[in-house]
Amino acid sequence: MRKREKTTESGEDRLIARYFKPLARHPGAFGLIDDAAVLAPPPGHELVLKTDAIVGGVHFFADDPADAVARKALRVNLSDLASKGALPAGFLLTLALPKGVGDSWLKPFARGLGADAKRYHCPLLGGDTVRTPGPVTISIAAFGTVAIGAMVRRAGARLGDHVIVTGTIGDATLGLKLRQDRGAARRWKLDASMRKHLAARYLVPEPRNALAEALRLNASAAMDVSDGLAGDLGKLCRASGVGAEIEVARVPLSKAARTALAAEPKTIATILTGGDDFEVVATIPPDAIDRFMAAARLARVRVTEIGRVTAGQGARFCRPDGRPLTFARASFSHF
Repeated sequence: MRKREKTTESGEDRLIARYFKPLARHPGAFGLIDDAAVLAPPPGHELVLKTDAIVGGVHFFADDPADAVARKALRVNLSDLASKGALPAGFLLTLALPKGVGDSWLKPFARGLGADAKRYHCPLLGGDTVRTPGPVTISIAAFGTVAIGAMVRRAGARLGDHVIVTGTIGDATLGLKLRQDRGAARRWKLDASMRKHLAARYLVPEPRNALAEALRLNASAAMDVSDGLAGDLGKLCRASGVGAEIEVARVPLSKAARTALAAEPKTIATILTGGDDFEVVATIPPDAIDRFMAAARLARVRVTEIGRVTAGQGARFCRPDGRPLTFARASFSHF
């Protein structure tokens, strides 16, 4: 009988080789056989660095499809790169897995991650896999490139700038509420297509990378909306040393969100502060707004003007009669 050849390859080595080496096509990844990777920005450019983690039971449910979890993990980081005006260049993955998570989860996870890495031209460069008592935790460090000195920062908004936001606001947090509250769909009078829309928006965000160049060329300040529009715009205002006045009626809502709001008006606070939108809020100077809006149309990204930058501090959200809305908590916070 032929003896089985001994190997020094560990279980972690085999896991990486099976699921993640096929995704590491960038030459600087060295096929994931080295301890580190190399990434050189194009001449005249610099790297933009971002990391975000998602944790089972906090950012996704245990029964969410593994491919969707992978896409969410990468896309929440891509959303930040988009808001900075940066083009994706690559990412590192740290994956912490409990016992019992095996091929049936890892195979679709790698498939979803690979599909989005290809779609957004953001290759896997390396990372780490570790065991954890639970839950599944995925941390991605994403890298983008931008012309030297051209990254769009939170600081930079100026008096009179237009405040814009991409996409629609509140869908993801309402989708989360549907998962947590079985009676919400009935109270909100949502049909099947509306329920499906909200659930999908929570499960997998749509980063606005197609708008990165237009933001880089036109925005005075920008950030992605991950913790709620009210709170994140407030952060931008603080960094810029300005205020903002927002017309709540102009905040873009999907048909599903409008239906929920009509049935239960108090959901406006959830919509504006709940988080997980992964849209972009930005300030655009008056002499650039038409050019920016034209670029957004070409990129096929919905953009809505919702207010103006003002003197003072913080973001003020006003009802149609001019009265300000107040929130018990302006944004989602882990702590």
